[in-house]
Amino acid sequence: MKILHAIEELAGLKGPIVLAAGTFDGVHLGHQALIRRAMEEASRRGGTAVVMTFDRHPASLVRPGNVPLLLTRNREKTALIGETGVPALLMLGFTPEFAAIPAPEFIGSLVSSCNPLGAFCVGSSWSFGRGGDGNVAFLEAMGSGRGFAVIRIDPVQVGGLPISSTRIRTAIAEGNLPEAGACLGRPFRLTGRVVTGAGLGSKIGFPTANIEVAGLQLPPHGVYAVKVLWGVHDLRGACNIGLRPTVDATASNPVVEVHLFDVSADLAGEELSLEFVKFLRPEQKFSGLEELKAQIARDCADARLTSRCG
Repeated sequence: MKILHAIEELAGLKGPIVLAAGTFDGVHLGHQALIRRAMEEASRRGGTAVVMTFDRHPASLVRPGNVPLLLTRNREKTALIGETGVPALLMLGFTPEFAAIPAPEFIGSLVSSCNPLGAFCVGSSWSFGRGGDGNVAFLEAMGSGRGFAVIRIDPVQVGGLPISSTRIRTAIAEGNLPEAGACLGRPFRLTGRVVTGAGLGSKIGFPTANIEVAGLQLPPHGVYAVKVLWGVHDLRGACNIGLRPTVDATASNPVVEVHLFDVSADLAGEELSLEFVKFLRPEQKFSGLEELKAQIARDCADARLTSRCG
C-alpha cells in the first residue's frame, strides 16, 4: 500500500481516483465495507482506490473539550487499512491550518490534484471543511458541477443496530468485548509500546510489561487473562488495568501492565497487542505487598488455566 501525506501527491496515481473518506478509527466492519465499495468502483472505472483519513481525530481541534478515546493509533490503523488490499492511503495532517480550509476549497484541491477525481465513497453522516460546513448533500452538489460521483454507504448493522466507532467504544468501556469484536470483525485488541515502570512487579516475583495507552479506550478496571501478540510470537499472560490502589493511593491515570508467562526478554520499546480472553476479577486494594503477591499468584494460575482450556 502506497502512503501519501499531501493532497498534491494524488497526481502521481492512475486516475480516475475513487476516494473512501472518513476518520476510520477502529477500521470496523462499516469502514471495511466502505473501502471495499471504493475498490469495486475503482476497478470498474479502471482507476485507483484511495483511503483518505487524518493523522488525528478531528475533534482534537474542532471540539478539544470532547475528544473521544481512540480504538486505534495511526500505526495500527494504517496496518488494518493495508489489510483490506486498498492500493493507497492518503494520511492528511489535521492541523489548525487544515481545519480552517472551507469545504469548497478542500474539494477543489482534491479535484485539481486527481487525474481525474472519479468518485467519493462516504458514510451518510460524513462532514468536512471549516466548522464541518460541508456535508454529503453539499458534496453531491459539488460533484454534479465538477464531474465526480458521490456514493453513499449505508451503515452496516450487527445485532440489528448500526456499527459505529462510538458504539464500539461504549461496548469496550462496559466490558462487552464480544460485541466490540462483532462490530470490529475481529477480536478487540489493545495495542501499545512497552514503557519503563517502577519495577515493583519484578521485586515481588511477577515482572510486568507496562503498556503506554494514553488516549486509548480501555476495558473496565480489573484483572484479565490475555493473549499477547508480540511480532510473530503468540503469548499468554495476566493483565491488570487500573490505578493500583495498593501501591499508589494518589494515582489518577490508569495503568495497563501484563505479566507474560514463561517470557524473560526485555520488552522495553516493543509493541504488544493484548487480546482479552477472560475477565478474572475487579481491581481491589490489599492490605500490603504480601497479600497482593498472593492474589497475583492466584490470578496467574487462573489465567494459565483459562489459556489451557481455550
